[in-house]
This record gives sequence, structure tokens and C-alpha cells, in this order.
Amino acid sequence: MLSMTLKRKDVELMNNYKRHLKSKGALLLSLILLLSIMVNLTSCITNTPSVKAEDLMGKVKPRTVDGEEVDDQFIDSTADFTIELFQNSIDDQRNSLVSPISVMFALAMTANGADGETLVQMEEVLGKDIPLKELNQYLYYYANNLPNQEKSKFKIANSIWFRDDENRLTVEKDFLQKNADYYNAQIYKAPFSNDTLNDINAWVKTNTDDMIDKILDEIHENAVMYLINAIVFDAEWKVIYCDYNVYEDAFNLGDGTKQTVEFMRSEESLYLDDGKAAGFIKPYYDDKYSFAALLPNEEISLDSYIESLTGEGLLDTIANAESATVNASIPKFSYDYEIELNEILENMGMPIAFNSKAADFSKMAHSTRGNIFIADVLHKTFISLDEKGTRAGAVTKVEMEDEAAAENLKIVKLDRPFVYAIIDNSTNLPIFIGTVMNPEE
Repeated sequence: MLSMTLKRKDVELMNNYKRHLKSKGALLLSLILLLSIMVNLTSCITNTPSVKAEDLMGKVKPRTVDGEEVDDQFIDSTADFTIELFQNSIDDQRNSLVSPISVMFALAMTANGADGETLVQMEEVLGKDIPLKELNQYLYYYANNLPNQEKSKFKIANSIWFRDDENRLTVEKDFLQKNADYYNAQIYKAPFSNDTLNDINAWVKTNTDDMIDKILDEIHENAVMYLINAIVFDAEWKVIYCDYNVYEDAFNLGDGTKQTVEFMRSEESLYLDDGKAAGFIKPYYDDKYSFAALLPNEEISLDSYIESLTGEGLLDTIANAESATVNASIPKFSYDYEIELNEILENMGMPIAFNSKAADFSKMAHSTRGNIFIADVLHKTFISLDEKGTRAGAVTKVEMEDEAAAENLKIVKLDRPFVYAIIDNSTNLPIFIGTVMNPEE
């Protein structure tokens, strides 16, 4: 099993938050730490279920590679990818949640097997003008420096599963080696039987701390490879809510009706206002991560507000948080979300990867049954937010197939549909970003 102990890096406490994030340079330092967290996460899961598939890590051992410290280009492109994915993934009828980092890791691993125009499109979607070689280095550095502590846990795990059929499938060793080097991916050769189905789902359940039970219902006959990313976030609030902070009140649903839910009241010190929405930042234990919420102004619908978001705008809003006393109320909520990303990713600019005739994954593998292409990208998430803190998990599967308040008091009550994100304080990039349409959905 591939695992690494996350290297902990101290970041400035929240009382230095605004000073730390005011400039682009500070944002750069922030992103460096966040990115570091992410790749660390790639290697931080240490308990792997017993599997019947052949573990190839004895044959494909990770080599020492250099990471790339993140810069403005990486920060901006990652923020743009985050917002574009979010805008295209929300469901205006129910609660939504995506982990842009999970999707990026799974697709970046897949891109290491792409070539030609397929690779060009994937690079454009994932990193804009950043070549895959540099993106690998950025993500490696990023993941290996993200904080992971007992009361503020964040883990990432990656795995690759390919069909054990040498007469049919030939997997390129360089593809496996790069993903072992940069993504600490566990690599398995498996018969793609019911045992493999159980192995993959057990891996997912273990590496999401039981938050997501499975990613596959069946293994298709044409499936030749699965590339899977799993993320866990589990953190206590810096200040845990007491019983007297919890009260019942009405939440205004999008259809005009009301729902009685439990709210949690607190006093926060960072106020958000981008002109179209107001919100606040609430820190988790040890100030490594925060919960950020944005409630659109009364005259602005949630849909139109989300459409107006940009990566740069979100970074600026968080970086320019105002020091103020905020009387904040958050509804308790817990839900899961699932979405097929094929059409979304095609519309974002990488249609060739999904084209069974035109896709070029020649650097990944070759099949005697025809061309290899991306058949399915499935993303699952889970979140639970209560008095103690927040638990969130995400899994992204890429399936490859062949052919066959006081002074200056602010009041923010999240009593109608709103946007929220779990952010890394060092970079302001969302680890998770979602909407709440109904806290008791």
C-alpha cells in the first residue's frame, strides 16, 4: 500500500488571516500550502482493505520526484476549474456538492495516459495553459503539504485498477510509473470479476472513512481500467456549539414554502460581501481550514448568483474578508450527492476523450478489442455539518473502456438557499463547494 505521513506545515492563525491573504503573493503562499495538503492527502490514507486483486506496488515503486511550488497561474487556473465545474454540476432542485480537487486528481491521473489532441483538450480543461508535466509537479507539491491533524483531518488516496487479461490489454509501464510517482496511486491488476467489484467498493468505503459505501454497481464487459480518487475531510469547529446555541426556526425553500429546521447560532469575526451576496467565514480547529458561506441578496436568485461567480472573484471575496462581528446562523444539514460528469466535461472542452473512435490514450494502454476511451466519470460526495464540526467525503471514478456582532455588527442567517465551501486557509481554494436548497432533504 502506498501511503505517506503528511508533513504538517504551520499557517498563520486567523487573527493574521486578513493580513496574510491581502496580496496576490499571500494568495500564492496560501495556495502552496493548500496544494501541499492535497497531494499529501493523496498519500495519507494508511489503512487499506484486504483485496484479492494483485497489488503491483512491488513492481511499480514510487520514485523520488520534484514538486513545483504553486504560482499565480496555478492558483487562477485551479480557481477557474473549480467554479466552472461547480456551475455545471449543481442541481437547482436539490442540495449539491462537488470536490473539484477530487475530480482534478482523477482526471490528471487519466491524462498521463493521453496523447495528441486528447491530451491537449484535457490539459486545457484541467490547467488552462499549464502542461501536464507541470500540473503533475504542482499537484504533487500541493498534496504533500496540506495539513492533516487529529481534529482537522484531510486525506487523499488514489488507485488504478486494470483488467488482468494480457491477451486483451497491454498497459504502458510509464503511465503506471508516473501515477505512482506523482499521485502515490495504488496499482492493482484484477480479473474484473465480482471479487474485483467488491475490492474496489471496499477500497472506496475504507478511504472515505465509511462515508461513501461504493462507486460501482457492476463491472461492464468493456471496462478495462478504473482510476479512482477518494478524499476525506473531518474537522471540529474551532469553537464547538453548545446546546443553548441550537434553536429551531424556519428555512425558506426555493418554492416559497417554509421548513422548520435546527439552526446553530454563533458569533464570527470575518464578514464576506461581494456586492451580490453576504456571508461569513467560520474556522475549524487549529485554523487550517474554514467553512465559508455566501447568501445571495434578497433580489438575486441562487441560480443567477452562481452564474455570476468567477474563480478570481471568489478568491478575492475570501481574501478581502472584513474584520467585523457577525451574528451567524447555520442550519444543520447532512446529505449525499451523485453526478455523472461526462457531458459536463465534454462541454468544458474535452469531448475527444469520450469519443470511442477519436480518443487517444495510447500512452495508457492498448486493447485488442479496439480503441480505449473514457466511458464514464462518476462523482460522489457526502457532507454532514452539526454542532461538533463537519465530515465530508468525495470519490471520483474514471472508467476506461474499449470498443466492444458588537461594533459594526453584521447579521447573516442562512435561512434560504445558499452557497458554501470548505476552504483551505492557506490558499482560499475550495476543497468542497456546494449548495443547500433544503437542510432536511
